[in-house]
Amino acid sequence: MSLVVPVYNEIDNIPEFVNQVLPVVESCTSSYELIFSVDPSTDGTESCINDLRAQNPRIKMITFSRRFGQPAATLAGLEYCGGKCAVVMDVDLQDPPELIPEMYEKWKSGFDVVYATRTQRDGEKLIKLLITKLGYSIIGRFGVVSIPRNTGDFRLMDRRVLSELSKFQETSAFLRGLVALIGFKQTEVLFSRPKRFGGKGKYNLWIGSLKIGFNGIVGFSTALLNLSTIFGFIFAGTSFVFGCTYLGLQIAGANFPVGNPTLVFLVLFMGGVQLISIGIIGQYIGRIYDEVKRRPRYIVDKLAGFSERHQ
Repeated sequence: MSLVVPVYNEIDNIPEFVNQVLPVVESCTSSYELIFSVDPSTDGTESCINDLRAQNPRIKMITFSRRFGQPAATLAGLEYCGGKCAVVMDVDLQDPPELIPEMYEKWKSGFDVVYATRTQRDGEKLIKLLITKLGYSIIGRFGVVSIPRNTGDFRLMDRRVLSELSKFQETSAFLRGLVALIGFKQTEVLFSRPKRFGGKGKYNLWIGSLKIGFNGIVGFSTALLNLSTIFGFIFAGTSFVFGCTYLGLQIAGANFPVGNPTLVFLVLFMGGVQLISIGIIGQYIGRIYDEVKRRPRYIVDKLAGFSERHQ
């Protein structure tokens, strides 16, 4: 079993995470590796992991040349891992280690993917919950694949899923969407998500959640493009009706004051709709621009604990 854990400035959580997760993993199998995928940190995270490696050689570390973000760090860990199955989880203990044995048993019974579904989210603010719910609703309604709701990256995946995952070279990879796209036999385990053990989350409450949501929607659906087209037809038709109405009233002798407030409102409203539509198109064009450059998703600076074939 491989455990892949992306980290960035998480020195407050790493020692306790290791203390909790290793006994759980060792209760399942004696053959395992724990891979920390580390964006260069300023709080001593790398030194902490090296100290833990001195005590347990099964702890490994990938350090990147700069901060590439959690999605890229996660995919790097999955590409470097050697287990017959791999578990992706956060280091802040919001993904409970005690779920791993249940995931492992479901995998041994024949499932290729076992994902964790949140039944409750302790400590999360209402606005984040609303953004998350809206994003999953849009993806679920218009997406090309059905992505399980209330899930994150916390999941166990079989080696053949990892092999298929490595074939996707998307720059803005959305792990839970790609795993759903791959298919095979998948099932869930339920859990109540606790608060962070220590430190602060690295995601901005507004920008982080919206960025993840847009990544999933743009990457797995053309719903926003379709929506802007529908709005265009609706407002064009509405404008035509208003124009015919004004023309009829003008012929009938009605007088309208100069600077009619309704016209001002319509002009401003239509301008806003046009800007939103251009922004939506820009999201898709930006995604195309990123993909055609074919830049690497991450650049490794150092490897610690890996065999020569990885060097």
